[in-house]
Amino acid sequence: MAESTLLVAYFSHAGPNYVDGKIVELPVGNTEVAAKKLSEITGAPLVRIEQAESYPEDYHKLTEVAKKELKAGVRPALKSGIPDMTGVDTLFLGYPNWWGTMPMPVWTFLHALPTAGKAIAPFCTNEGSGMGRSEKDLRALCPSANILPGLPIIGHKVHEAEALLRKWARDILA
Repeated sequence: MAESTLLVAYFSHAGPNYVDGKIVELPVGNTEVAAKKLSEITGAPLVRIEQAESYPEDYHKLTEVAKKELKAGVRPALKSGIPDMTGVDTLFLGYPNWWGTMPMPVWTFLHALPTAGKAIAPFCTNEGSGMGRSEKDLRALCPSANILPGLPIIGHKVHEAEALLRKWARDILA
């Protein structure tokens, strides 16, 4: 499936995470696991979306900060730059579901990204909340982009999601 017109960009959170009803330590965030699998499947380059200022290590404090950012519409500064989108037709965009949508660093990324005429295929790790309202938010943030059907992935099942990712990518690229 390798195409030079593809890019996989993702935001992920390692460390304490809510997984299958409890807080556990993840050495690699669930969305990063899915993004790396998708990059291998499609042959697309991989870009990590990282905020400049780290979130609190404590899970409950992190979720409160994320909630405040969302309510205030904060666009946190990013650690890394915006990738060159020249020649990119399809952006696979991965993120965890935080408070029913994308984490605010993803909003910052999308605000700075030239998305007009691009297809955006979102994939979202979650523990039962699916895509939330993130697809609606994507349409509002990127009105000139074609927002494709998203793929919700249960976070604690991400290591078993290769076949699901492969089928979804094949359908997106068909």
